[in-house]
Amino acid sequence: MHNHYTGAFRTFASIVNTRITCLPQVHVAGSRFPTVPAAAVASPLAPLIHRWHRIRTMASSAAAASKRLEGKTIVITGASSGIGRSTAFEFARTAPQNLKLVLTARRVDALRQIAADITKEVGDGVKVLPVQLDVSNPEAVRGFVSGLPEEFRDIDVLVNNAGLVKGVAQAPNIAEEDMDVMFQTNVTGVINMTQAVLAIFKQRPEGGAGDIINVGSIAGRDPYAGGSIYCATKAAVRSFSESLRKELIATRIRVIEIDPGQVETEFSVVRFYGDKSKADAVYAGCEPLTPDDIAEVIVFAASRRQNVVIADTLIFPSHQAGAGVLHRKST
Repeated sequence: MHNHYTGAFRTFASIVNTRITCLPQVHVAGSRFPTVPAAAVASPLAPLIHRWHRIRTMASSAAAASKRLEGKTIVITGASSGIGRSTAFEFARTAPQNLKLVLTARRVDALRQIAADITKEVGDGVKVLPVQLDVSNPEAVRGFVSGLPEEFRDIDVLVNNAGLVKGVAQAPNIAEEDMDVMFQTNVTGVINMTQAVLAIFKQRPEGGAGDIINVGSIAGRDPYAGGSIYCATKAAVRSFSESLRKELIATRIRVIEIDPGQVETEFSVVRFYGDKSKADAVYAGCEPLTPDDIAEVIVFAASRRQNVVIADTLIFPSHQAGAGVLHRKST
């Protein structure tokens, strides 16, 4: 099995096994692999033994996550960069033997490169389909599922990641064009994609099965000046997610919301209409989260047992306590 812990586990196992194979065994409380040689517990090898157990536990958890995702088809919107791109790689690394990824975004060339990079890293066990899609276009979303090749239509997981912010204008000076694109992408796009895929989920036994993972934001919980429209769109995603979860309570369909705090992506570059210097100033003196940090949480939520719903997650870097509450180091 391909995972992050195999090599380290083998190294520790070879060291420990050659030294303590014949020693009497005792129970170590709290370990998932509790039997270790008695003499080792009180010996200089004890730290090595406990580290070995931790590695075995992590390897076991990784194997369970991989098994639960095996054979699934996963759709990720906004996959050409940032959190969407990282999520594609994280799914592929977690379940590299038998997985299908449908990556959507407007920039199809970027998606093709990501597909090639995933294949190069994990091999042919992960099939990746790049699809050009603008989620703000209802007609394009309506034709999305029927336009997929047959082998990619049986979708198991939808990650509604596509989203954007435009400007920092305050009322009454907010451009109508900016309002429209934020609502069409962040709200209408999420709802339309969900409805398109939900029809597939509900065909399964027990009322339906599948995962809808909506990437929200701290902005949906803690609105701030200069972000009224963006905050309103993310609050709408939060309300939609909570309502949907209640509507689907009699099914096996999981509705999961992941709300990041400060993450360094292209997000701020888009907000400032391509002005990189203004975007960089947002993160000055801070150590923001990375897209990989959020991707790990998304994949963790998707790879729990079916009866476990990570319904609501808020993720901050250590210097953040709210949308506008950040500690910045002096430069």
